[in-house]
Amino acid sequence: MRPAPQIAVLGGGAWGTALAQTLTVAGNRVRLWARDPATVDAINGNHSNPRYLPGMALHPDLTACDDLAAAVGGAECVLSVVPAQTTAAVLSQARDVIEPGIPLVLCAKGIEAGTGRLMSEIAQEVLPANPPAALSGPSFASDVAAGLPTAVTVAAFEIETAARLAVFLSTPTLRCYSSDDLVGVEAGGALKNVLAIAAGAVVGAGLGASAQAALVTRGFVELRRIGASFGARPETLMGLSGLGDLMLTCGSGQSRNFAYGRAIGRGDPLDGLPLAEGVATARIARRIAQERGIDAPITESVAMILDRTITVREAVSNLLARPLKSES
Repeated sequence: MRPAPQIAVLGGGAWGTALAQTLTVAGNRVRLWARDPATVDAINGNHSNPRYLPGMALHPDLTACDDLAAAVGGAECVLSVVPAQTTAAVLSQARDVIEPGIPLVLCAKGIEAGTGRLMSEIAQEVLPANPPAALSGPSFASDVAAGLPTAVTVAAFEIETAARLAVFLSTPTLRCYSSDDLVGVEAGGALKNVLAIAAGAVVGAGLGASAQAALVTRGFVELRRIGASFGARPETLMGLSGLGDLMLTCGSGQSRNFAYGRAIGRGDPLDGLPLAEGVATARIARRIAQERGIDAPITESVAMILDRTITVREAVSNLLARPLKSES
C-alpha cells in the first residue's frame, strides 16, 4: 500500500495552519514550518495555534518545525503560505532544500510592493526548477480549519499540472477547481484585498450599505482592468478567485482587509491589527495603474487614504464628483 502523501506547508499563520489542518484531517502527512518557536511548540505540544487560530483544536498528527530542510524533506508538494511581502526571502532560504520538480503552490494573495511582481514571478526567478501554482478563492482560515465546506481555484501554467494538484489538494471539505490562468487567479486574489479595505472604510465611516455596494461594484470594474493588464482572462476574474473572493472579503469582519478598512473609517488605532495584505498591494496597484494608463480612481483613493493624504469621506466625495459617464 502506498504511504499517505507528504506535504510541506511554509507559514504558521492562520491560513497556513488551516490548510495544514484540513490536509492532515484528509489523511496526508503534513509538516508545517513556522519561524516562531512558540507556534511550533503549541502545535506539537498542545495541538493548537493560540496566536493565529485561537480556540481551534488541531489534529494530533499535524507536526510543526522551525527547520526548513526538515519541513520540505521528502515532500511531494510544497505550499508557500507566508505573507506576500516576505515570499521572496523565504523562498530564497528554501532554494537549496526543495528538490527540483516538486510543485510549489503559492497561497499568499498579494503583489510585491517594491517590484510589482506576482508571487509566481518571484517563484520562477528564485526556484526555476519547481513548477509554480496558486491556490486562491473565497476562504476564511477559521472556516477551512473547522472543516466547513469551501471551494477554491488551483491554477498553474499547464492545465494538466493544475488538474493534478486540484485532485491532490482537494479534501472532503475543500473542493479545488483547476485553471491554467495562473496570472488571472493571482491578480484577482491580490487586487480584491484593496477593495476589501475600501468596503471596510465605507462601513466604518457609516456611509451606508448603498455606498458600500456601489463602491464594490465599481471597484470590481477596476480589478478587471488592472487584471487584464497582467494578462488575466475575464472569465477567471468572474470566478472563485476574483468575484467570489471579492464577495466574501468585502462584507465580513473576518476579513483582515475589511477589518483594517473599517478601523480606518471609524478612526480607530491601527497598531496591533493583524496583517492586511491589501495595505501594501494598494500602493503598488496604484503605481501599476498609473504606469499602464488605467483608470482606477477607487484604487487611487484607497492608496491615498492609507497614506493619510485624504479622509474616507473626502475620498467618497471626490468619487461622487467625478464627471458623469456611461456605466459600460
